[in-house]
Amino acid sequence: MGTQKAMLEKIMQTMHVRNKLLRQGLAECLGTLILVMFGCGAVAQVTLSEGSHGLFLTVNLAFGFAATLGILVCGQVSGGHLNPAVTFALCLLGREKWRKFPVYFFFQTLGSFLAAAIIFAEYHDAMYDYAGESNELVVIGNHSTAGIFATYPSKHLTLLNGFFDQVIGTSSLIVCILAIVDPYNNPIPQGLEAFTVGFSVLVIGLSMGFNSGYAVNPARDFGPRLFTSMAGWGLEVFTARDCWFLVPIFAPFLGSIIGVIVYQLMVGWHAEAEAWIKKNKSMEENVKLNDVTSKDGSSLLT
Repeated sequence: MGTQKAMLEKIMQTMHVRNKLLRQGLAECLGTLILVMFGCGAVAQVTLSEGSHGLFLTVNLAFGFAATLGILVCGQVSGGHLNPAVTFALCLLGREKWRKFPVYFFFQTLGSFLAAAIIFAEYHDAMYDYAGESNELVVIGNHSTAGIFATYPSKHLTLLNGFFDQVIGTSSLIVCILAIVDPYNNPIPQGLEAFTVGFSVLVIGLSMGFNSGYAVNPARDFGPRLFTSMAGWGLEVFTARDCWFLVPIFAPFLGSIIGVIVYQLMVGWHAEAEAWIKKNKSMEENVKLNDVTSKDGSSLLT
């Protein structure tokens, strides 16, 4: 045991990354990998089994619990954002430094890419069996499988409606997350933040997942889409439905801005202002009490 412990300590010292931002990026990569792997894995089961191994509800439950697990995995190191739109919102509020945004975005996308690769390896044979006699990986149409990894709009959805869908979904997510992490507004007990964020993801999926699968996360959509373009689906994953892939990348950031504005205007600034007023009143009372104390340290009130 002593030799093994010494070896493990030596490996730890060798592998230790001293750059804090890089450590945080690696943690975000793993957390996002957990989110996408379990979420897309549930989609794969439902699609490839043609509904015999899951339903729309199970997909939403998987993404909700996957978000919780992803945050639990990396939350203590990086904050557990798992989503560039969340990082962007916190940077807007000054709670995170802007230099974190590109680093987190990159590693969140990398984690999503790797998760898609894992699910592809897991269900490789099932995908080709599902494809049938054509033995081709299809993006849109009968026996399409690209939707396992990235979001694609339903037939009824226009680009404009789809853009609004992503904006409202992301703004709802940001409002919920800001309420959860706001120390001035009935803060969530420590340790339960991950579960409440996962619950928020679940509720958004159950109420807003019909149109296009509620990506509300640029990294979660782009990373797997990039993988599918390299794994056999081709460049059609970017051109399908009038270049739909741009919507889940840009709309969430607009939704993030709207979510920040809505929460701060309706709750955030008011709760913070009340706390600021109470703090200043307390300080003023302390000053008054100090003023009625004599120079020799005895109180004038006694």
